[in-house]
Formats: sequence, structure tokens, C-alpha cells
Amino acid sequence: MTPSGPLGRRSVLAGLAGVAGAGALTLAGRAAADDADTDPYEALLARAEQQLTGGAFDTEDPDFAAALTALDTQAAAWWQQLDTSAGRTALWPDLSPASDPGMFGQSYPRLRTLATAWATPGTSLTGDAAVLAGLVDALRLLHSAGYNETRSESGNWWFWEIGAPRALLDTCVLLRAHLPADDLAAYLRTVARFVPDADRRTNSPSLAETGANRADKAVIVALRGLLARDAATLALARDGLSDVRGGGKNSLFQYVTSGDGFSTDGSFVQHDCVAYTGTYGSILLGSAGQLIALLAGSDWAVTDPAVTVLHEAVERSFSPVLFDGVMMDAVRGRAISRERARDHTDGAMAVSYILQLADGAPQSYADRWRAAAKGWILRNKETPYAGLVGVPALARAKAVLDDPSVRPADWLTGHVVFADMDRVVHRRRSWAYALSLSSRRISAYEAGNGENLHGWYTGDGMTYLYDGDDLDAFGDGFWPTVDPYRLPGTTVDTRARTDLGTGGGTSTFRPKNAVAGGAVLDGQYGAAAMELVADGSTLRAKKAWFCLDNAVVALGADITASDGRTVETVVENRNLHADGAPRLVIDGHRQPSGPGWSASLPDARWAHLEGTGGYVFPARGPLRALREERTGTWRALNSGADTGGSTTPVTRRYATLWFDHGVSPAGASYAYVLLPGASAATTAVWSLSRPVRIVANDATVQAIESPRLGLLAAHFWAAGTAGGLRTDGPGTVLVRRQGQRVTVAVADPGRTATSLTVHLPFPVRRVLRADDTVTVAPGRRPVLTVRVGGSRGHTHTAELA
Repeated sequence: MTPSGPLGRRSVLAGLAGVAGAGALTLAGRAAADDADTDPYEALLARAEQQLTGGAFDTEDPDFAAALTALDTQAAAWWQQLDTSAGRTALWPDLSPASDPGMFGQSYPRLRTLATAWATPGTSLTGDAAVLAGLVDALRLLHSAGYNETRSESGNWWFWEIGAPRALLDTCVLLRAHLPADDLAAYLRTVARFVPDADRRTNSPSLAETGANRADKAVIVALRGLLARDAATLALARDGLSDVRGGGKNSLFQYVTSGDGFSTDGSFVQHDCVAYTGTYGSILLGSAGQLIALLAGSDWAVTDPAVTVLHEAVERSFSPVLFDGVMMDAVRGRAISRERARDHTDGAMAVSYILQLADGAPQSYADRWRAAAKGWILRNKETPYAGLVGVPALARAKAVLDDPSVRPADWLTGHVVFADMDRVVHRRRSWAYALSLSSRRISAYEAGNGENLHGWYTGDGMTYLYDGDDLDAFGDGFWPTVDPYRLPGTTVDTRARTDLGTGGGTSTFRPKNAVAGGAVLDGQYGAAAMELVADGSTLRAKKAWFCLDNAVVALGADITASDGRTVETVVENRNLHADGAPRLVIDGHRQPSGPGWSASLPDARWAHLEGTGGYVFPARGPLRALREERTGTWRALNSGADTGGSTTPVTRRYATLWFDHGVSPAGASYAYVLLPGASAATTAVWSLSRPVRIVANDATVQAIESPRLGLLAAHFWAAGTAGGLRTDGPGTVLVRRQGQRVTVAVADPGRTATSLTVHLPFPVRRVLRADDTVTVAPGRRPVLTVRVGGSRGHTHTAELA
């Protein structure tokens, strides 16, 4: 395999995807190989087993060492700790009693890991008769004490309908040649009781399953059908993906305009209002892709032509939010609080699911996906892919990495507005910038079941700067140690907050603002805005961002509050890791490098943080700066039953820059420019030459102009004028003039208007191209009339001359 860094670093078992190449057969596979030639169910069960173990691979290949070691280490530890005593009420002391859904819900995945190690060549448990006997006995204990068809659901429904049955059936697939028939029948009856189909929530039959939950259940139903050798159940599983019984209303292969699923703009929403591409979206991709691969070529193959929605999602939904294989936290929801599911881990899973889907996708898609995956894997040296995935995913990646005909794709560049989930991503070579917004349509955060306890401001305009030279900025202990009141990009009331999501179930908070989103021009430049209506505070603010070639301009206006507390806008709060001491230079003067330094800088013009980039302050202060060392625990963020973090202290250093707007500000404002990757000298020159001019920053309009690009960009909060550009109402407008060619982009991120009239500041003779929603009246004072109503905040464009 092409080297991608140390194979053993931060190994994580994550092996639910993939079929490997040639080599030794797995143990269960040898037992069933003869039957597979004549029994269609056994042939698919053998395929399901390969998806769990990686199938045939060379156990002596050093490329698999980290994955095998991770599997063996974890499985051996759980095997040693397994309680086999008479009268036991649980399998492990930390998961007692087994009658509790949270306890059996976590016990089954451990048994699956043990079974996987038993069935996979090259582990210390491979083929061990004692392990096999112990697994059979352990399954009986969990069935009798916890998960059986006589019980009614209690606690978290997910353990009953997805978590436990999925792990149970995976284990049964691996042990199928050795399970007593009566045992298997009892387990299948139990699963049928709680997961009869993929269509409905068993504990709430009026609730239709959607998105990732439907995909997970379809896999469960398929595995049940295979183990029961029931053709009708297999058809039910396949049809569940397309929601055949529901007339396609909740099909996974359709675009949605609201609620759960993929949108045409690449957004993915789950739980009705949460931006969730990086977790639930990835799970959908993985489970649907697994089922497609599992049933391929059989009488139950997935043949819905609308499966192209899933194919299009790879480049439309996932590629923009994967940076060198790291999944952006802006689309991971409450998963940011999970110690064992960092951005690198979720990114690796998404890459593995994309490669899984490529195996059965049309060649034109598969070739591009494999090239993209190769680029992601090779560029991520900080947390190599080989240390994050299990044998199945590693085998598939190895085939791509070893194939010289697959050329690694370069960095993705461009600007993407995910209007249907209030997210914006701006990408350039070696860096990316993500905006996490919220509105009355999309939640500011999701919390619950003990997860994401400090997620208060993650959707209030938080900004994420991803740098190819520091891929660990948000994955290396960021969430347990960052000051949750000072997240980059946010404007906050400094009031004390209480923990979110401490009770059962999950909940979201949708603020009352309408405006969140923006417009994209030529696929490369963008403007975005958000009206901040703070939770539990009188704080209001108008925030805008303008994304250019090598800079992001952030403006804030009309910042007002009356609660008697200080209001701040955070420019940066950069993770410097455990012992980082990069140079911080402000106006040419190097500042102290150790934790504990702070300063008030009322007249600062620019700052530069080594390894991150430059910051320019066109309106100067009142700027504050701080270097600090912060200690926290993952447990303080997540006390979930199966995702709770450790109480081990984590310490990281931070460099923080913020504007202090004072107590109860009235009409305060701010302006700063981020120059990712710029040197101190470049930053200093930029602050003097001002290649981007702030045209307006008030309650009516926020606008900038870049003469070099010929670009004028504005967000109008009401009818107004900026730089000669005029509108008759609120909206986002970008205009670029290059020689005789003029391009225009318009959007209504507030979704409140039916049409927007835009007056351009220079003459236009003719229309080269325009969306059917755009009417142009050329002339010395050209006018565009844009039908924005019903467009859900998406961009309308025209090309003029």
C-alpha cells in the first residue's frame, strides 16, 4: 500500500464495510463455502460475512497489522473480562444488569467484536472453541435476561430497534454454522418483533422511518430474511429503501424540500431540522450502500433507477465537507461531543462508505470517487486512514492505493451554499472555511441523551478554518477544552449557561430569525448572512461573510442587547495543541508566547498567528487577545449511555482574539479579514493596501468590493444602495465585471420575498444567459427582476455583456 503515515497511530475498530481481495478464507466462510454454491441464501450470507471480516486477505501483509492489532486487542480484552459465572445477571460488570436496554444495547456490539475476531484470520481468538462456546452462551444470557420478544420497549428506542438487533444479527451471521436452530429461531423472532420492517417506528407506529434510521432498519430486515431463508422478508428489506409500501414518500432515493434526506443543493437533514451530513448522512450512505452490495446479482437486487440520488450525493453532499479525509464538524451535530468519534474517525467512515458504493456504481462515478478517496487518504498524514478503519475498509482502500491507474484527485476548490441546511463551505487549495448558521428552519444545535451538553453556540455563526498543515485543529481535544462561550465567528452574550440534553431523548433549538444563507457566484465566490436572535437574551446582530480567493471578510452591525452583560464577537480561538507556542505578531510586534498573556488592543490594525494565517482589522478595535491553557474532560460534554466520554483531564493551549462590545451595546459593529495561510509580511501589506474595501456595514446593508476581482458583493437587510448597487428589498447580491462580461448572483436567504429587483451600477447591452427566474432589462441602468419566491434561498444567476 502507498504509505500514508504510521499505520498504528490512534487505531480505531470500524469494520462494517468492505470485501477484501484474495487470500485465506475466514473461519465461518470455510464452514459454509460448499453450501454457497447451491443455496442462494448462503451465498448472500457469505457475502454479509465478508462485509464484517474483510473476507480473504493476507494476514502477513504488514498493511493490515494495525487493523488486526486493534481488533485483536479490543476483543481479547473483552473476552478476558467476560463474566461466565453461574447466576450472572450481565456479561460485563460495567454493563449490568443485562435487562436494561442501555446495557444489552452495548453488550451485543461487544459480542459482535468477539465474533468478528473469532471469524477473522490472524487474531489470538481465531477459531478458538472456547470463544465460540462462550459466544453461544452469552447470546442466550442476553436473550433470556434482556432482549426477547416478550418484553416491551423502555428507555431509548434505538437500542431496541437498531442498535441491539443489528449487532445481534451480525453476530448470528458470523456464527450461523454453529448456532443451535432453536437459538437462532428465538433471536429472529425477537428481531421480527421489534423490527418487522424498515417503514415504521415500532414503539410509535404512526412515525414513519426516514433517512439513516430507515437505511439501518432495511439492513436489519435483510439480515433477518437471509438467516430465516425468507424471500418475502428480503423483498421487504429491499423495498424499504424505496419505501414501496408507502408509495415512495420516504424513499431514500429521492430529493426532499423539507425534513429528512438529501436535497438537490447537497444538504442532508435528519431529525427534521439538523444539518447531519457527517453522521446520519454518512450512516445512510453506508447502510444503503451495504444493502445494495449485499443483494447485488440476486433475485432481490436493488434496481430502483432513482438510486442515482445516492450516487450524486457523493460529490454533491460529501466531497465539499470532507477536507483531506476529515469530516467537518459543522455537519456532525451532537457527535462533536463523542470522544470515540472524532472528525477524523467520521471522515474515515465516510471515505470507506464511498469506496463501498463505488464497487457497484457506474464506472464514471466510481473512477472519480476512487481518485478523490486516494487524494484524501494520501494527504492525511496526521491521523492516517489505516489506523482508523478495520480490515474490510482497509482492504478496499489498499486496492485503490496500490492501483497506479487511479490518480489521486487534487484539493477540491469552490464555494458551496447548502441553503437547505444553513451551512456554507468555501474551499481553496490547502485550506477550507465552513460556516455553521441557524434559523427558524434549521436548528442551532441538537442535544439529548447526555450528548452535546455545551453546544449552545455551535450554530450561531461558528466558523471553522481547516488547514492542510494542521488537520487536527478541531479533532485534537478541541471540544472538551475550548471555551464554549468563545467559539470562532460567534457573537455572544456572556451569560452563564446550564448543560443541555441531560434528560432522555433528543431536542433541538431553532431560533426565530429568518435570514441564514447566501449566494454563490461562478462557483468560486460567495456572500452569506445571518440575523442573530440569541437564545435567552435580548442580543440581536446582523452578521455577514464574504468569501474571496485568499480572504474571508466578516462584518457585524446593529449589535444590540439590554441585559446588562458584556457582548463579544470572537475572531479566532485557535487550538495550539498540548504544547504549541506559535508566534503571535500584532502590528509588527511579537507578543509573549506563553499561556497567561492577555492584552487590550484598541488600535490594532493586523495580527498574525504562525501556522494559521493573518487577521486584518479595517475598523481597528476594541480588540482583545489571550493565550491560555485550558483543561476539561469529554465527560463534561457527553454522559451518554453508550457514547459517554472519559473523566481523564485533557489540556490544550489556545490563542484567542475577540472584540469586546461592552455591556448592553447599542448598534455596535465589527469588521475583520481572515487571510488563511498568509505570512506576517503579506498580512502587513494587506492591511496597508486594502485590496478589499468595505463599502457598507450598517443595519441596512453590509457590502465589500474587490477591484482586483471586479467583484461587488452585498447583503441587503432592507431596500438600499451600496457601491451603486441598489435593491428594492432584502437579499444577497454578487456582481462581477471582467472586461465586457458581467455575472450576477442573487439569493433571498430569508425566504420572505416573492421577487427582488436589482439595479446594476454600470451599463449592460445584452443577456448571454439567465436562469428562467431572472428577467433582465439591459441599458445604461440595467435592472434585474428575480423571482425568489419558492426558491428556498437558492442562488439565481445571469451572465450579461
